[in-house]
Amino acid sequence: MSLSDEDAKLVTLARGAMGRAEATEGAAVRDLDGRTYAGAPVGLAALSLTALQAAVAAAVSSGAEGLESAVLVGGSAVDDGVAAVTELSPDATVIVTDRAGNAL
Repeated sequence: MSLSDEDAKLVTLARGAMGRAEATEGAAVRDLDGRTYAGAPVGLAALSLTALQAAVAAAVSSGAEGLESAVLVGGSAVDDGVAAVTELSPDATVIVTDRAGNAL
């Protein structure tokens, strides 16, 4: 599967979040206005989020009313964040890649 230039940018953002957090996965989303948000897993006693959930939470808390696309790097299509993406935007594209950014 070939990624569009805009989705390739999301892969770069997701890989950056993954690297900064020294995590095994990272995620990024693009809202309907073209703004992007990235996230890495959160593992606190009081809060647990997958990378994709963190990216969706960042978008929603910034006022995003919908998502166009989401990328999860190093994760799985059964990630709980996929439900968050589809709840916000049922038609949003969700792309899962390996840690190198190659679409699965």
